[in-house]
Amino acid sequence: MKRTVYAHQGETLDALLYRVYGKTADITEQALQLNPHLVNQGPILREGTPVTLPPPPDARDTTQPPIQLWN
Repeated sequence: MKRTVYAHQGETLDALLYRVYGKTADITEQALQLNPHLVNQGPILREGTPVTLPPPPDARDTTQPPIQLWN
């Protein structure tokens, strides 16, 4: 489900995405596709800029298991 959030003062798109999702990997590109108007603003979004967010990324844990160096 898509939703709209609003930029805080001095916030970048990456910072906004991190604030909402806790990460930016694989989300920034999707957000830019949904919000082509953001490209014209530059790196710092104007306070109150509406940003349509993509659905949350998969909740699956795709990280590798830790490597044990000794027993």
